[in-house]
Parts: sequence; C-alpha cells; structure tokens
Amino acid sequence: MSSTGDLDVRVVTDETERKDAFAVRHEVFVEEQGVDEDLEYDEHDADAVHFVAYDDAEPVGVARLRELEDDDAGKVERVAVLESRRGEGIGWELMRTLEERATELGLAKLKLHSQTHAAEFYDRLGYDRYGEEFEEAGIPHVEMRKSLE
Repeated sequence: MSSTGDLDVRVVTDETERKDAFAVRHEVFVEEQGVDEDLEYDEHDADAVHFVAYDDAEPVGVARLRELEDDDAGKVERVAVLESRRGEGIGWELMRTLEERATELGLAKLKLHSQTHAAEFYDRLGYDRYGEEFEEAGIPHVEMRKSLE
C-alpha cells in the first residue's frame, strides 16, 4: 500500500474493492472511451492483481497486473484515472505501487499496450516503445516495455 496525502493506492483484497475498481474501469473505458463491455471485462480478471486508488473513500484510479508465463514478465493493463482527477499524480502512484508489487512477485520486466495519447506518461516512467502503432478495442496503441532489474 502507498499513500500520498489523502490518496491511498492498494491491492484489491475484497469484493467491495473489486467493485470499486470495476466501476472506475466502466466509467473510463466503457462510458468515456466507448470500449465494448464484452472486451473490457475478460478471463484475466479472475487471476490478475488489481489495484485501486482511493481519495478518502472515493475510488479515483485503477490498474491491473498479470503475470505472464514467459521470461519472468508481467503485463500492465487497465490503467485508468477518472477524467476529473487526471493530472494529479494518481496514475504515477498507481504505477509506482504496481511496479513495487511486480518486484515482490519476482518479475524482471513489465510489458503494456499504451493508448498512443498516454504513451508519453509511460515514457516518463522509463518504459520504451516497441514496434508499430496498432489498434486494440478500436483505439490506437503502442507496445511498451520496462526492465525492473
């Protein structure tokens, strides 16, 4: 768990926190960005480590980490901050907590598919871009990677 001021970023441990995380994902990805609900929620939700950022009791951001079966790697997914709360460092705190957890799990590197408009955020966190731009859920993305060693 990490905190900055009133912000509390934690690993989801119960059904209430899980519902909070899914509510933020729904608002950002389904309502704001128009991602099909069938694509937003998938078979990986059951096994992934979910993170939720709270400001007091209000969920304001989320992320998901999956362990991949290859190369001691993890995949960062479903990183989202409510539109009204962007630019406050919530995404940075989510990623810092997620990377700490990935290190605790023994992961050597992280991969992610960033929406192209958010790639500069991940650049600043030390992620490198790989390959060409591609479309995922109707949104332009770029693959990025970071070594945790």
